[in-house]
Amino acid sequence: MIFAIIAQASAAALDSLSKAKIEQNAQRFNQIDPWGVGMTFIGMAVVFLSLLLLYILFLNITKILNLKLKQSLKKAGKEEKEVKEVFETSGDINAAIAVALHLYMSEMHDHESTVLTINRVTKTYSPWSSKIYGLRQYPR
Repeated sequence: MIFAIIAQASAAALDSLSKAKIEQNAQRFNQIDPWGVGMTFIGMAVVFLSLLLLYILFLNITKILNLKLKQSLKKAGKEEKEVKEVFETSGDINAAIAVALHLYMSEMHDHESTVLTINRVTKTYSPWSSKIYGLRQYPR
């Protein structure tokens, strides 16, 4: 019984994905929107709505994580004052962290000597700068 239902569903899916059905749907869509303006607006709307949802998600994810952390700290038996101290960091602490990260990242790179090793060639002739290969030649 279940196999018959699955077979019918797969047959219906294959029928809807057949080349004739795709061609028929494409022709119908071409009749509805011959210049593709509607499809353009739909595509742009999908992209901008997804960007808006991602913005809202990233904006609120820190608030949600902080709320969950506060709840877990309260369950652990921390007092309200101790919970606030965990989340409040001053500008001095943030500046110290930034300086430490900068110093750490700058030490990761190799210090190379700044000596240039370009040697001049004594032969200065090059056909690129030769006047005899110019584009215009005046006959006399």
